[in-house]
Formats: sequence, C-alpha cells, structure tokens
Amino acid sequence: MTIEHQDDIDGLRRAGALVSGILAQMRDAAVAGAVSRDLDALAATRMQAAGARPAPALTYGFPGTTCISIGRVAAHGIPDGTVLREGDLVNIDVSAELDGYFADTGASFVVGTPSPGQQRLLDAAREARDRAVAQLRAGNLLNGIGRTVEAVAARRGFRVLRDLGSHGVGRALHEAPGTIPGYYDPRDTRRLHDGMVITVEPFLATHSIRTIEADDGWSLVCPRGHAAQFEHTVIVTRDAPIVVT
Repeated sequence: MTIEHQDDIDGLRRAGALVSGILAQMRDAAVAGAVSRDLDALAATRMQAAGARPAPALTYGFPGTTCISIGRVAAHGIPDGTVLREGDLVNIDVSAELDGYFADTGASFVVGTPSPGQQRLLDAAREARDRAVAQLRAGNLLNGIGRTVEAVAARRGFRVLRDLGSHGVGRALHEAPGTIPGYYDPRDTRRLHDGMVITVEPFLATHSIRTIEADDGWSLVCPRGHAAQFEHTVIVTRDAPIVVT
C-alpha cells in the first residue's frame, strides 16, 4: 500500500505493535519442553483479544495462527506437537490484520544457548535486515535491498535463499510492489516511492540457496544446513524509514 494520510500510519503502527508484542511473548515462552502448538495458541489468544485476524490463515488458509519453523525448516512451518529442545534453531513469523491494516514481523533464535555457528548465522541475518532497512529512501532502487543483503551474506560467509524474499504489505499480506528478492537483480528497475509499505526479511543460509516443500504442503525446508530470518514492516519516506514492528 501507499500511505495517504496519518490514519494509515497510525493503523499500521497499531498492527505492528500487536504482532511485535506477540512475537516477543512467543519468544519468551519458547523454552526447552515448550510445544509448538501451545506457542501458536498464545498468538491466537492475543489476536482474538485485540480483534485481529491471523494473516496467513485469512489470506491462504494456512493451518495455524503463526508460522513456527524449527531446525532445517526455513519458513512456513505448521504449529504442531513438536516439543522444543535445547539447541533448536527456531523461526517465528507473526502477521495479522487489525482494523484493515496488515503488519508482518519475524525472528529467528535458538532455544537455550546458541552454538558459535548458530550465533554467527543469527547475527548475520539480523545485520542484513537492519542494513537493508537503513538504506531505504524514496527514489532508491528496490534492488538495493537485495544488494545490501547479499553483501552482508557474502562478507559473513553465508548464502541467501533465493526463493524467499520481502514483499509489499499494508492493506493485504502480500501486495504491490510484489516480491522483492533478497539477492541483487540488476534487471529489477523498480523504485521505492514515498509512503510505500514493504517488509524487509532476508533469509540467510549456511549451505542452501533454495528450499524444498515438505510433504505437509506448507513447510519450506533447507536441503542442507539451516537458515535464519529477521523481518520488519517498514514505511518508506524521503528521509529515514519508519519501522512499525
């Protein structure tokens, strides 16, 4: 979407605060012994209390309130009876519609204490997101996101998952300008404009550059190694971007 008035910013901020708060609560509850389905139930309770709806279920019929991806699952993991264990790499992606506005956020973390390798992956994915957000300005090329992400990944010794990327958001979960690659595509001449609302969500991986779909029809799995993702919903302006999550 494109911001047209202050009410749009306020609505996105409310939706962003909701999904960010839910993500933080789920992260705190994701200890060894916690059950994936129970974490998802926390999100469902919070959304219902706020009068919000889970965006993946609303938009695509996803069988859960949030996406909880564990181990080699990079994205779109279905909340189920999986019990978290010490050392598990987990990604939680929370998106919701509140009063007609959609916000989307996500983060990866390790249950308990990360190994040095896990910490390097997490740090790289977070840096890629933050640097990509920082360079957002109206008039800049959209492919600056992928260029920034790819540069961080290369410097840190990781790869970018090429079949997962950022996207437009705001009045729908996925909307114009469509998919924004997490890698540099010099043929992409689209530009950011003032008021554009997008996600920035790089997926950095230890070995893979693409995922494969699991038998459940939803989960996207790294054929080798693991991946990490961090995500914000952002409003592009002529000056500093506005992060709403």
